[in-house]
Amino acid sequence: MDDRDYVGYAGAPPDAQWPGGARIALNINLNFEGGGERSILDGDGVSEGALNDIGQPSLEGLRSPLVESVFAYGSRVGGWRLLELFRRFEVKVCLLAVARAAERAPALTRAFVADGHELVSHHYRWLDYQTVPEDVEREHIRLAFETLERVAGVAPVGWMTGRPGGNTRRLLAETGRLLYDRDSLADELPFWVEAAGRPHLVVPYSFETNDNRFDQNLGFSTGDDFARYMIDCFETLYAEGADRPKMMSLAVHDRLIGRPGRITGLVRFLDHVRSRDRVWVATGREIAEHWMRVHPA
Repeated sequence: MDDRDYVGYAGAPPDAQWPGGARIALNINLNFEGGGERSILDGDGVSEGALNDIGQPSLEGLRSPLVESVFAYGSRVGGWRLLELFRRFEVKVCLLAVARAAERAPALTRAFVADGHELVSHHYRWLDYQTVPEDVEREHIRLAFETLERVAGVAPVGWMTGRPGGNTRRLLAETGRLLYDRDSLADELPFWVEAAGRPHLVVPYSFETNDNRFDQNLGFSTGDDFARYMIDCFETLYAEGADRPKMMSLAVHDRLIGRPGRITGLVRFLDHVRSRDRVWVATGREIAEHWMRVHPA
């Protein structure tokens, strides 16, 4: 059965009715993955080859100490730098925490939760779940809930796998524990689907308004590159939001934007956002709860 939806809102999106008459809802997501990536030490057979920022290849059966150190930088340095930045701008974000990463850096995880940021599950490990058998993924989902609640003291109500498989959404819906998931790049507003025989809310994510394009400088080379692109996206949606309010999902990584030469771009973007009125900076949970009230399934 082809369950793909190519139509969506068909050019006539609903009025989001964001709080305060906002023209745009800005949702900021911090990916926290170090310690959950593929690693020889965790029995994966290779070190991680994606988003390691240095172009180091994965070699079968061999550890890559440099790749391991790149991922560790996020929880050792970058995450703390970003925590201070969010305090300075007084914004709340979604901490997309891989459960194994949170378990290996519990102080940083708890610091974000203590500051009022939303804990979102980024699955149990940072893997491509297209290749993970259904029974293994079901167990990873159970472990993710258990581990994050134990480490952070709160249970996630949002989920972002990043690389979901064909079973992922159904397995998540079967738990009955989530308000929403982020595993779609298909829209610029939340939308309802059916999963496990019940209505399920999707709050779209973005791989485009995302600092993943700093990886090996293939997209962004400087903080200015990042700021310009994000501001252009924000301004387009802000203008369109005068008639039909929009949502912008911004995604960053502690080991990427958390570098001192790159975080300047995020600062410039947040400065720009602060110069505009009628902007709602919201967590995924706030957006999901609002959508459920205003646009129920």
